[in-house]
Amino acid sequence: MTQLKLDTFLPYRLSVVSNRVSAAIATAYVRLFALKIPEWRLIAVIAEGRAITQQALGVATRMDKVTVSRAAQALVERGLVARQPNAGDKRSHLLALTETGRALYDQVAPKALELEAAIFEQLDPAERIALSAMLDRIEAAAAAVAPESEGSR
Repeated sequence: MTQLKLDTFLPYRLSVVSNRVSAAIATAYVRLFALKIPEWRLIAVIAEGRAITQQALGVATRMDKVTVSRAAQALVERGLVARQPNAGDKRSHLLALTETGRALYDQVAPKALELEAAIFEQLDPAERIALSAMLDRIEAAAAAVAPESEGSR
């Protein structure tokens, strides 16, 4: 009989590590900026491009619709994100950073990079590059094995 051992089951380990890293970062974001991880993810994605729909944010962040909706609403209420009419689709709105949201992003981004460096300082630059490449390959393989998960997050 084959037995599953969680301490060597890679999907479980990836999940645990991801949750631990997210929790470490979330603590800092909440303490320093009063931001939850989903809120920061939306800000970061919006800051990298132009105004974007909630649906596109869900795809970009791999978060479910409810999480994206709640995070977006919280950001709108704080004046960090503004809803704009979507000329391309009257059924949805575009979300864009306000000046206050951009200023917050400009404060959080350096802290995010600092936290990343602190967490990954045990890896030398070549290991970081290799880890990133391996994660890309794992993500691609998971998408190939379960392509329907792309939309169901």
